[in-house]
Amino acid sequence: MNSEPEAPANHDDNRRTFLKQSSLLTALALVPGPVVSAAAAKLDERVAEAFEQVPVSLKVNGKKYKLNVEPRTTLLDLLRENLHLTGTKKGCDYGQCGACTVHVEGQRVNSCLSFAVMHDGKEITTIEGLSKGDDLHPMQEAFVKHDGFQCGYCTPGQIMSAVACVREGHAGSEAEIREYMSGNICRCGAYTNIVAAIQEVKNGGQKV
Repeated sequence: MNSEPEAPANHDDNRRTFLKQSSLLTALALVPGPVVSAAAAKLDERVAEAFEQVPVSLKVNGKKYKLNVEPRTTLLDLLRENLHLTGTKKGCDYGQCGACTVHVEGQRVNSCLSFAVMHDGKEITTIEGLSKGDDLHPMQEAFVKHDGFQCGYCTPGQIMSAVACVREGHAGSEAEIREYMSGNICRCGAYTNIVAAIQEVKNGGQKV
């Protein structure tokens, strides 16, 4: 059985492709050096701006701080690296797990997605700021009582979000709690115990 021969290569198409590539290389070679240098200088300038430190003032857990940070510094990194408040955890670093949740002016925020300079002059509360000395916050006590944690890595973010959940008035039912806590992920699967802790604080009428 005879098979059809392969179609011969189209020499005209190959020639056109070659000419286009050659023309592009020639054009790039003819770009004046100063133009290339100016573009490179502009890029260097933008990179330098991203690393140039700027002043920022924050009130964290009741204490005022004045720092100089790079504009690209996240609130999470400022808390952990500059202020050494390591209770706020870096999990996914993409705003998907909730481990880095803190309160900014009383509102919960994923600190890994928020630049520190955006919060100049604002009040920040981290997990370290919930308790008063050895006296735990009611939500912290409830998490301990109901075993609302296992490995504990997500717990600071869970607690910060749970406090906000009650304050926001979104703890009226188990379904509502699960909905408004859905941004906080627990890889150990302690969700049932977390819900129970939140319900106890909500039903107990404790100030959060």
